[in-house]
Amino acid sequence: MAEFPVILIQAMNNISPSPVTLPPLVDTESIASFAIALGLGLLIGLQRERTTDRIGGIRTFPLIALLGALTAHISLNQGMGWVLLIGLLAVTVLILLGNVERLRGNGEHIGITTEVTALLVFMLGAYIVLGDKTVGVAVGGTIAVLLHFKPGMHEFAHKISEQELRSVMLFAVISLIILPVLPNRNFGPYGVLNPFSIWLLVVLIVGIGLGGYVAYKMVGARAGTVLSGLIGGLISSTATTATYARQARNAEKATGLAALVILIASTSMFIRIFVEIAVVAPRMLPKLVPPLLVLLVVSLSVCLLGYRWVKDKEHAMPPPENPAALGPAMLFGAIYAVVLVAIAAAKDYYGNQGIYGVALISGTTDVDAITLSAANLAESGALEAGTAWRAIVVACLSNLVFKAGIAGVLGGRRLFGKVLVFFALPVIASLAVLWLWPHS
Repeated sequence: MAEFPVILIQAMNNISPSPVTLPPLVDTESIASFAIALGLGLLIGLQRERTTDRIGGIRTFPLIALLGALTAHISLNQGMGWVLLIGLLAVTVLILLGNVERLRGNGEHIGITTEVTALLVFMLGAYIVLGDKTVGVAVGGTIAVLLHFKPGMHEFAHKISEQELRSVMLFAVISLIILPVLPNRNFGPYGVLNPFSIWLLVVLIVGIGLGGYVAYKMVGARAGTVLSGLIGGLISSTATTATYARQARNAEKATGLAALVILIASTSMFIRIFVEIAVVAPRMLPKLVPPLLVLLVVSLSVCLLGYRWVKDKEHAMPPPENPAALGPAMLFGAIYAVVLVAIAAAKDYYGNQGIYGVALISGTTDVDAITLSAANLAESGALEAGTAWRAIVVACLSNLVFKAGIAGVLGGRRLFGKVLVFFALPVIASLAVLWLWPHS
């Protein structure tokens, strides 16, 4: 028995207390959800407060958002899913009651923007609690922007012509009808032709061009020289070169300005290149972009010097051709597919030198195809990063030479000389990067 106290003490020492999990004192997740819902409701309510439709404003919409968040919170945590449905029905009834007098009016047009917005805000508050908060914030911001820019959007919708509307519909066909039904697997020689991927890149190129065209329609002839070249380059730097070269032949005093616009358009080409690489080869951005970024800085510096030279001359931007036609999109898809196969074949037969030959030829008319092809192959590991960006630089060089030739043929010797002066430093920088940059 004398040993019992000792055994008891040893047993007590071996007992480890069970961890006690206490509930958090503050539910930070719920607080964040309600705060985000309140903020989005205030943002949308602030915009609605400035309209003539006073069914709701800066107080009503935050309350609706909080109601949505609260009913969703109850439904989620109390297992009472019907509460959310009741809340939605209640908001709907309140909207109807708030419109009784308007519905009894004299038959004049009744808009439903505020009513739809109220329902959206309720569902948005609920989604903030039940779904992804980042997506909810993006949706709420989009709603506020759409409401705020209503006058400009209406003006733009009435300003576009039937032909331009047809082009927008064609873009919808390209992106929303054709793209989803294409097979997403590889076919053809070397197994490099993926119909879905090829058409996705068609959508990308046409989308960039259409965005530039929309910007032109919103700015119009008031755009300055910088914007003329920038938007023209986003649509097509080659087409911009041809347009301004023809104008320069008929107006010799505008040759300096035309040469600057051609340079700016060629510089904005790098924006397309960076976007294309980011889309098809996001993992390769650190390896593909740095040498191209150096060339962009050099071109921007020349643009700045050129602008200081011709800054006192005004010029109205000519209307660009609509870039959303289905024919050019299909042509680009074909060019891209041919370049993709040509690169694979050239690499198979001739190594890196073959790829550079393809870049030199295809770059004369189009840099996008070789950029997308090379970046795509680099992303998949079929092409070294150093070879990929060098192919892009070779295509850019080829494109500059080709555009200089266009300027000389269509714009005359005077324009050709000025374009050569503007292009000299970017060409030298490109050759230096090809020669001196480490091959990695």
